[in-house]
Amino acid sequence: MPIMQTESGNNPDRHQGVLIPVMEFLGRHEPFARMDPVHLEFMAKRLRLVFHARDEQILTPQSGPVDRFFIVKQGRVLGESLDSNGNPISTAWVLAPGECFPIGALLARRPVKTRYRAAEDTFCFEMDRDDFNHLLKMCPEFHDFCTRRLASLLDTVQRHVQFSTASGLGGDTSLNTTLGERINRPPITFRPEASIRQALQAMQDERIGSVIVTDDEQRPLGVFTLHDLLKRVALPEVGLDQPISAVMTPDPVTLPSTAFAFEAAMLMASHGFHHLCIVDRGRLRGVISEGDLFSLQRVSLANLGRSMSQAEDVEALARLGTDVHQLIGQMIAQGVRVDQITQIIAMLNDQLTRRIITLCLQQAGGDIPEFDWLSFGSEGRQEQTLKTDQDNGMLFLPQDGMTADQIRARLLPLAEQINEALRICGFPLCRGRVMANNPECCLSLDEWRTRFSRWIEQGTPEHLLKANIYFDFRVLYGGEQPGAGLRAWFLEKTSKNSRFRRQMAENALRLRPPLGFFGDFKVTSGDGRHPRSLDLKVNGTTPFVDVARIFALALEMPDSNTTRRFEACVEAGVMQREDVAAWLNAYHYILLLRMRNHHEQAQAGQPLSNFINPERLDELERRILKESFRQIRKLQSRLALEYQL
Repeated sequence: MPIMQTESGNNPDRHQGVLIPVMEFLGRHEPFARMDPVHLEFMAKRLRLVFHARDEQILTPQSGPVDRFFIVKQGRVLGESLDSNGNPISTAWVLAPGECFPIGALLARRPVKTRYRAAEDTFCFEMDRDDFNHLLKMCPEFHDFCTRRLASLLDTVQRHVQFSTASGLGGDTSLNTTLGERINRPPITFRPEASIRQALQAMQDERIGSVIVTDDEQRPLGVFTLHDLLKRVALPEVGLDQPISAVMTPDPVTLPSTAFAFEAAMLMASHGFHHLCIVDRGRLRGVISEGDLFSLQRVSLANLGRSMSQAEDVEALARLGTDVHQLIGQMIAQGVRVDQITQIIAMLNDQLTRRIITLCLQQAGGDIPEFDWLSFGSEGRQEQTLKTDQDNGMLFLPQDGMTADQIRARLLPLAEQINEALRICGFPLCRGRVMANNPECCLSLDEWRTRFSRWIEQGTPEHLLKANIYFDFRVLYGGEQPGAGLRAWFLEKTSKNSRFRRQMAENALRLRPPLGFFGDFKVTSGDGRHPRSLDLKVNGTTPFVDVARIFALALEMPDSNTTRRFEACVEAGVMQREDVAAWLNAYHYILLLRMRNHHEQAQAGQPLSNFINPERLDELERRILKESFRQIRKLQSRLALEYQL
């Protein structure tokens, strides 16, 4: 029943006196805090305050198409899933003051799909659908929030994080822009017959670190940099009147102007160079340097990658760990998406691991059987944060005159060296011994198949746990074919075994998001070391990873990355794009919280953990975290429906 109208006739003073507290309330919550005062006043004038007694049904699927927009003013509203008879199955979410509903139903002009019920005596602001639609058209911030919701809130947090982190680094750029947007001057080019002296003079005059050698059609033929000057001119004492084509680096790596700066950064880091040609339709458009990408960077991504690939011993690799932590702080400050940051971490960890393997092989001598080095778990998914332990193994093929046990006996001492070197470089030994130095993780192709087959056919709790780790693997070193064959084999086997996938689904549904009945966080003691905290890995990111894996196994998807698995589900038509967008936004936000938490702990010299005290978060971040946990509930409901659980 309505008890107060914000509209107040023709009395200006009384009118303003009623509006001010309403606008102040709205201004404390997103997205209203970002709205223009004119739009906020328009909204406040059209709101009415309505009281709902405890247990009162505010909206139900039987109410017909929704005709009102609600904002919780005081109290709490439950969103409840119903069965076919209209009985509540579970509480899908709890809405607290400042939160609004039911946006999806209003936009679609349909009834709600869940029942909204007052959990206690509750006051809600309400606005008619016509006024809601008018506000959508006139206010960009409100439109963005209603059409993107969680993503809109995440954008706000990302800007806050970026600003606060960048303020300590002295600048601000983004890797989420296209290379075309980064071109700020025409490239300096020379024909192949131009002299080295001419090129050097241009580099001096223009204060640039490179020139591009092109043909008559402006197609890039090579690049000449200060590194080339030292290596190919100064040290060999080449005359400066020689043609630039004699000392350039031919066939430069290129990207189109539509590529993102992140792609350029990854390429530079992978290959260890600092300049990249931007080419459209074969013609040179510009040159991008690592300095252009990282105006505030103190640690060079390309130099870091090259230092890892050229390190002469394990101790040199271990010293680079501090630079990795600093680099991640820079990435957060530059607004790099968290899934991109995890890819960068994975790339650097891959380079470090390959270098360790190479160094250990050199030390061991040449009498080592061929093998593939496998990474499992988060490294296999390319989803590592700064806190990660070792999950790895070896795969080998039969060799003439040698049994599997004989090959294993030669490989295990090498695996021991590699695992120990990784420990020295900051990767703790796995407590569960999922490491190549464990004979159970150093297997022939047939032995891996036998092991996987036993897990799939028997499906004990231990087997399900191991499948969650081992089935997400990549080949980090060696040949791709044996690993690809193993993957294709077990994907075919799991796609045909619905019983095994159902067991995995039952197991996945045991990890529920830490939300209480009234929408409060269910904190844990964290075995005494992390009081009143949430485990952002076990109860946060893991549920997303588990569900994506189960659907990937059913569809025989070879990719192990969680984001790409969800996107593949959309392409396969088994999930709705808007649902996946919301789930990925939630997943990436929790992943970002973990990343920030690890970075702050590293900066403070504290042990890294996945626990976070929600009281340390501001109101907006707590709201988004709650919404992210609600998305886990929706995702798990989708899984339960798929397997009739």
